[in-house]
Amino acid sequence: MGTVGTLRSAGVRAGDEVVVPAYGSAEVARAVVELGAVPVFADVDAESYCLDPAAVADVVTRQTAAVVAVHRFGRPADVAWMREVGQRHGLLVLVEDEPGVRPEEAELRREHARYLDGRLSGVRTPAPAAGHSYERYVVRVPGNGRPDRDAFARALRGKGVGCKVPVQAPVYRMPGLRRDVFLPETERAVDETLALPVDAGMTRREVQRMAAACNALGGLLQPAF
Repeated sequence: MGTVGTLRSAGVRAGDEVVVPAYGSAEVARAVVELGAVPVFADVDAESYCLDPAAVADVVTRQTAAVVAVHRFGRPADVAWMREVGQRHGLLVLVEDEPGVRPEEAELRREHARYLDGRLSGVRTPAPAAGHSYERYVVRVPGNGRPDRDAFARALRGKGVGCKVPVQAPVYRMPGLRRDVFLPETERAVDETLALPVDAGMTRREVQRMAAACNALGGLLQPAF
């Protein structure tokens, strides 16, 4: 049915406010606009990169009709807490899945992730969570924000590591969705995150080489104070 159809069938109408993630793709926010409703951006949890239920509660008004949470990078959103917030405020809570991976692939990705969790230094590894399929293995590069992260990424690519910046900008800075807001956890996530490959087809040797390349660079970075 898609996000637009689901919201429409649930009774969301033009002019209603719908709380959406500020970090990730613009797809959900654009679906809200297509319906004639108003996307309201909420900040993310610093570990899961999913909507922070407390941040959602902070932006709810009498015009708010729904919340759309999105699982991020293969890590499930805290749906139970989100539904508790929704029940408290009388809101519809929808949960959107990102494109997933097959169970057998997910287990191989988890194996790669466990290895990296125990070997990487100089970057902040993802917090473990039940049900995490590691569609992307997203680390944080410490230092002074985006310049350090981008330099780190260029150096890794120079060593043959196919890393990617997962989110280029907050959704509230994208064309047609601009809002005069500043959400600190979203801004930090955009500036610091880097996705390392953990494809099921990678060999342990390839994962080891990637860890060694990261560790050789990580010691060059100094956290900002």
